[in-house]
Amino acid sequence: MNTMKDIQNERDYRNIAINKVGIKDLRYPVTVLDRNRGKQHTVASINMYVDLPHEYKGTHMSRFVEMLHLLRPNIALKTFAEILGQMKEHLNAASAHIEVTFPYFIEKKAPVTRSPGLMDYTCRLNGSIDSDSRVDLVSEVIVPISSVCPCSKEISTDGAHNQRGMVNLRTRFKKFIWIEDMIEMVEKAASCEVYSVLKRSDEKYITEKGYCNPKFVEDIVRDIALELKADPNITWFSVAVENFESIHNHNAYAFITSGPQPKI
Repeated sequence: MNTMKDIQNERDYRNIAINKVGIKDLRYPVTVLDRNRGKQHTVASINMYVDLPHEYKGTHMSRFVEMLHLLRPNIALKTFAEILGQMKEHLNAASAHIEVTFPYFIEKKAPVTRSPGLMDYTCRLNGSIDSDSRVDLVSEVIVPISSVCPCSKEISTDGAHNQRGMVNLRTRFKKFIWIEDMIEMVEKAASCEVYSVLKRSDEKYITEKGYCNPKFVEDIVRDIALELKADPNITWFSVAVENFESIHNHNAYAFITSGPQPKI
């Protein structure tokens, strides 16, 4: 019986190791924990990598997809540790990495009329395991906000310019953190929250609330950092705020981290 030749297992003679090799942007159905409903079904974009020693010509790409079954039915800390360990073992690697990005939906009611609407937030879990089998996990949320410029309010007789922005919050932690808690922390630090459904009375409320609570990107990033520094469960964080300026041809940006960026 003829056997098919496995080119990937052949020796490579260029003597150059590869830091990361694997698959990117694989769409896959996943289930994540939902604070109010228990679980939420969504579709993730998944990247999976391992290191490749200098002597190997290639890795087995199909095995990455096969191992995704370990993620089902839930994405959790324990699941990440298991799949990272399996990636190392089955692909003969010293290190492994996985990045799972997904939309997360939260029902938010308008502040005055209480009209319900769904807000979607981009969330990401980044996991890695090193040669000593130490697992590292970073949780990330990207939250839309609105802000009113304090300087514009101070110098203007009527009104002040306002804009939408995005906050990117990344954390390491000792115990599990709800996605909702991270999002609420960010929204609390903004001039005002962003909603998907608003009636006229709601628009009046958020316009006036933002005007009475003007903030620079520097204010927002510092207020979030203060909350994170006061939380003993947070072991590391980074927070970036970017405003899509409404009167400038550039964006405003501020960034704070509690330490070196993760290696992922």
